[in-house]
Formats: sequence, structure tokens, C-alpha cells
Amino acid sequence: MQRTLNPLMAALAAALILNSAFASASGTHAGDHDDAAIGEPGIASEVTRTVTVDMADTMRFTPANVAANQGETIRFVLKNTGRIKHEFVLGSTKELKEHAELMKKFPEMEHSDPNMVTLAPGQTGEVIWKFSKPGKVNFACLQPGHYDAGMKGQVMVKKQAAPKAEHDHKH
Repeated sequence: MQRTLNPLMAALAAALILNSAFASASGTHAGDHDDAAIGEPGIASEVTRTVTVDMADTMRFTPANVAANQGETIRFVLKNTGRIKHEFVLGSTKELKEHAELMKKFPEMEHSDPNMVTLAPGQTGEVIWKFSKPGKVNFACLQPGHYDAGMKGQVMVKKQAAPKAEHDHKH
């Protein structure tokens, strides 16, 4: 008797194999993300301010540019005011581009990393993030086609001034 593989199970198996191969090859996919390059998950009690970000079907974030200070922990409150699913993902340009391509192949992929949130229309969620390094940290919506349509932004992290030494004077 010949047994046939359920098409849904075959697709699931292929997705799992590809997902683990991708994670092993790049080291940057969900669950294997290099947080150190963009900061680290924040602690709610250390939040210094809240930034509300609107995600709209115009494929734009409002605001698309956020300023932060090195060492600052920000609570991003994300609001999907659109009629389709959107997400907010913090990452490097390379990570975001790679993940966007993977999402095109597996659009129903679920995420649970602290640097991202996926929201259905009308939902609100949050990401708490500590920006421990100066420089640019990108964010984007990686739902299929959204990144390519320009749904991205950035956090510019300003270097924290070095504290002055108490005995830094001349006699």
C-alpha cells in the first residue's frame, strides 16, 4: 500500500528545514538574532520614555525617525491603524533585508523575539529596547512587500558623553 504525504505536512516540514538552514547559515533569523549589534531587550522598570509609532496601510511608520541616547531604554507602543497585518522589527539593514526575503516565502511565519511585534488591524503592542551602542538601528515591517514599499525607519543613537573624572584639573 502506497502512502501519500499530506500536502500541509509536506509544506510544514519544508518550512522547518528551510528555517533551520537559514538560521544556521546566517545566525540572524528569529530565535538566533544578534541583539548585541543593535542593543538589547529592555527592562520595563528602566524605561526612560515612551515613543508611540503608528503603522499604516500607506506602508509608512509615523514617526519614521527616532532619536535616542546611548544607554536609553525606550518603550515603543505600536499601533496598527491599518486594515492589514503589520509588524515592527528592530535590526540591522542586512538582517531586515534577509528576513524580508524569507517572509516572502513564508508569509504566515510567527515571531516571538523581543525586538519585534506583529499586529493585526486595530491591535496595539509594544517593544521595550535598550540602545546600548551608538549609531543607526533600523526598524521595518517585514510582511511580504511592505519593506520593499518603504515601510521602514531608523533610530539614531547618540553616543553618550564620557563622564568627566573628578580629578581632571590642573594645579
